[in-house]
Amino acid sequence: MTVEQKNNTQGLARNCLKRVHHFALNVKDMAASRHFYGEILGLHELTGDEVPSTLKDLVAAGKVANFITPDGLVIDLFWEPNLLPPNTDPKRQFTRANHLAFHIAADLFNEAVEVLKTNEVLIDHGPVSRPTGKGIYFYDPDGFMLEIRCDPS
Repeated sequence: MTVEQKNNTQGLARNCLKRVHHFALNVKDMAASRHFYGEILGLHELTGDEVPSTLKDLVAAGKVANFITPDGLVIDLFWEPNLLPPNTDPKRQFTRANHLAFHIAADLFNEAVEVLKTNEVLIDHGPVSRPTGKGIYFYDPDGFMLEIRCDPS
């Protein structure tokens, strides 16, 4: 890569990219994943006119579900009924992605931990405290690691 190519590459993020638009996950059990992201995590599921026009047919067929976080990040779930578990041990990382983190207000952190425990969500580790705040790491129904974290209180 030439210096000019490198400088142009660095400029893309600095000058053009505004925010993460969506995060897409393959899921084996759409009903379990919709329950997890919608009911346990409390994310809003896009329905009706909220669904992007390019996904309406897939959503209607039950092959895609879309959720949105309060700050506008869309999480797309793509149904892959033949998706094999990456490993029988959910603590074995299976992609180059490590985890997806959700920020929460510090005064709601303990309540969020209780929601995870009440719903018997598999917790990897935590809560942990560090200078940057507190976090708890857990798995979605397909074994993808998520984090709920807050700033120091």
